[in-house]
Amino acid sequence: MNRILVVIILLVTFSSCKDEKSKIINSESQSNTDEAQDSLIYPEETHFKSIRQVTFGGDNAEAYWSFDDKQLVFQSNNAKWNVGCDQMFLMDANETFNDSIAPPMISTGRGRTTCAYFLPDNKHIIYSSTHLADDNCPKVPPKKPGEYIWPIYDSYDIFIADLEGNIVKQLTNELGYDAEPTVSPKGDKIVFTSTRSGDLELYTMNLDGTDVKQITDELGYDGGAFFSPDGSKLIFRASRPKTEKEIKAYKELLAIGQVEPSDMELFICNADGSDMKQLTFLGNANWSPFFHPSGKKVLFSSNFESEIGFPFNLYMIDIDGKNLKRVTHSNTFEAFPVFSKDGKQLVFSSNRNNGGTRDTNLFIAEWQD
Repeated sequence: MNRILVVIILLVTFSSCKDEKSKIINSESQSNTDEAQDSLIYPEETHFKSIRQVTFGGDNAEAYWSFDDKQLVFQSNNAKWNVGCDQMFLMDANETFNDSIAPPMISTGRGRTTCAYFLPDNKHIIYSSTHLADDNCPKVPPKKPGEYIWPIYDSYDIFIADLEGNIVKQLTNELGYDAEPTVSPKGDKIVFTSTRSGDLELYTMNLDGTDVKQITDELGYDGGAFFSPDGSKLIFRASRPKTEKEIKAYKELLAIGQVEPSDMELFICNADGSDMKQLTFLGNANWSPFFHPSGKKVLFSSNFESEIGFPFNLYMIDIDGKNLKRVTHSNTFEAFPVFSKDGKQLVFSSNRNNGGTRDTNLFIAEWQD
């Protein structure tokens, strides 16, 4: 979220609304999407065998597969789904939704939520929410000319909920920001970002919230972490302020619960934090990484080729930092790539085919190496 202003502003807020009766397969939209499949793929996008647009309005992002690949959970702020800020929604993998008929909401509908992820039983999710502090959406920091500011709400905590939207357990209760949780494919650990140390660091814990261990310990925003397919490694994005001016600016913003995520690189390490290495040295914003099914490559979003902050496209790189390759060829925004567990499909968020609006929609591509 940070398109060095303009583009990433498109994905800062996502939400939605709840109503089991509204969960449908929109056959008309599905038919139109199938017919337009080829037109949704740019000629250079050779890794996409086919593509399907899933949502058709609002801001929709961070879609994650269930362990059996039958469902996805995602966040949306679609005003037509009667939400004021990001909430969590559930969909079957073959469903398509227009902007007037909402899928079922499985967060509380209170506060603001972020980063939902399925647990191995496919019957529960984890996600972060601010609802314990306030039922209302938290205030968004005012924008300043030439800056893109991302709020770090200290009211975020991590919860487990069932697929009916009932919270069954609170996993964190430390003071400060606890968010961005994802689950190891091995089904044994959660990685998340927290300010409990005074900085934005990565931590792991068991699925029940026990055995919390700090993974990173260097000044800067460490977040958006994912496990490798075998659970042995972590990939994440981080800012690393170095100069006196950069450090001062970072600490001043963090003190008021904000970051300016316009300069980030990718880092890789073992799941316990050992053998930490910087993977990219591209400049600008490199973020939303996810492992390729082989575990030997990483997909991520970047604007490193842009001189004005956008577009953002998807790229692929080997885990040794070699063989950088561009995957998408949009002139706007592509991010949040996530492979299905079987490696056959890729869900991602994009501004393509939005009719010139600022809508960010979900797409599912059939992947081919």
